[in-house]
Amino acid sequence: MSTSLQINLEMWQTIGLIIDYAIKIVAIGFVPEGRRPSSSTAWLLAILLLPFIGLPLFLLMGSPYINRRRHRIQQEANLLIQDVQAGVPDHPPAVQLSPAQQSVVALNRRLTRMPAVAGLNLGLWTDYDLTIRRMAEAIDGAKEYVHVEIYIMAWDDTTDCFFRAMENAVKRGVTVRLLFDQVGSLKYPGYWNLGRRLTAIGVNWEVMLPLRPWKLRFRRPDLRNHRKMLIIDGERGFLGSQNMIDRSYLVNKHTKVRRQWIDAMVELEGPIVSSMDMVFATDWCQETEEALTLPKQKLHPELSYEALSSSDAISTIEDVNILQLVPSGPGYSTEPNLRMFTSLVHHAKDRLVLCSPYFIPDESLLEAITTACYRGVQVELYVSEKADQFLVHHAQSSYYRALLEAGVRIFLFPEPYVLHTKFMLSDPDTEGGEPVGVLGSSNMDMRSFGLNYEISLMVSHGNLIDELNELTTAYRRVCRELTEKEWAQRSYLRRYVDNVAKLTSALQ
Repeated sequence: MSTSLQINLEMWQTIGLIIDYAIKIVAIGFVPEGRRPSSSTAWLLAILLLPFIGLPLFLLMGSPYINRRRHRIQQEANLLIQDVQAGVPDHPPAVQLSPAQQSVVALNRRLTRMPAVAGLNLGLWTDYDLTIRRMAEAIDGAKEYVHVEIYIMAWDDTTDCFFRAMENAVKRGVTVRLLFDQVGSLKYPGYWNLGRRLTAIGVNWEVMLPLRPWKLRFRRPDLRNHRKMLIIDGERGFLGSQNMIDRSYLVNKHTKVRRQWIDAMVELEGPIVSSMDMVFATDWCQETEEALTLPKQKLHPELSYEALSSSDAISTIEDVNILQLVPSGPGYSTEPNLRMFTSLVHHAKDRLVLCSPYFIPDESLLEAITTACYRGVQVELYVSEKADQFLVHHAQSSYYRALLEAGVRIFLFPEPYVLHTKFMLSDPDTEGGEPVGVLGSSNMDMRSFGLNYEISLMVSHGNLIDELNELTTAYRRVCRELTEKEWAQRSYLRRYVDNVAKLTSALQ
């Protein structure tokens, strides 16, 4: 080797070494800012071990911020919601909530500007296909507008009735607006023709969080709008965990093993639907820059708690629920869903029910759950026996040992079904106590806490809590309980894979 070539080689090695150390030194000082300790540790490990791979990944997906335009729209919407709801109390004064319930309501109000309001529970829908048909029937009654915001959309044999209902609504002169997530939907059959079909039937549609670098619209590719809502005329709404796609999700690997999704949606009427409409209007503006003019908020007096309680439309006063909408996502720097879940766990005194297809808690939630066990609270966790995603399945099961040792009872919903319902119950059986329920789109994992736009419904009074408790009983009948002895016998390979997956789950 010539002397000049050796000098050049040494020079490039020195430059590479300087860049390597510069990346590591800068990363140590900047990566932890505004980030959970577990997430900081995982990102730093990736950057320190493989700086030329870890740094680009961090720059692409590690920023906790959304772009300025989306942040501005969210802040403007928060101020508008606060202004519109300024005269509305945290919860209807006709209902006496306990101090613990009031504190969580106040927390949610401060973080999201949304008060707890009255709402009629028209039914908790748990049959997958029947739910879609029921939503289509509700659209058939629309007179002014239909707003649909659902993470995954696919026009297939099962969902055809839903799209035909929208088509017929347009023919009647009803305005139909539809939002669905681009990345969430594009891998399913029919996606590339979906837009043309929607346009052909007259639906105003837009994809959420689109990847369009050719239009100079850059964003983190791992962000998702995971919300599932249907709103009709600002008076009737559906909210929950179900996507608009066949329950097999139309994927060959699912159909081969007959894998099917289990979900739940609640049908609502009353002021709570106005809260849903405000969230939709914000998301519509973020994607289209069109500001929607919604009907005057029907918060009182004609739809007050007292008026609903005396309405001929209800069979019992317990049909009237006190409901609070809790939107969350990258537009909220305070992680409202995580704080709500953690607060409810801390408030639980007798029994706590957790149901989530993807259970990957952060440190605060895990500590709250295990602490509840040590306080004597009976904690039940309902998850799928096998999740539909490899890394999620193993990351989730990496927490089972700590949960079982603390006393959490883990119930596994049998294969090939995917338990996709997401809810929490705190003290649902306590007579005269402080029962609270939560139902919505949010999983109890770090993706839902920090990366996904989610929508949750907190129930602090009413029969929806009882119906969720009955659903828990139905799930328990078909589940098998995982024991600490069984889990201790898993292989070392399984333990290794679980722990590797746990580490990757913190990369956000």
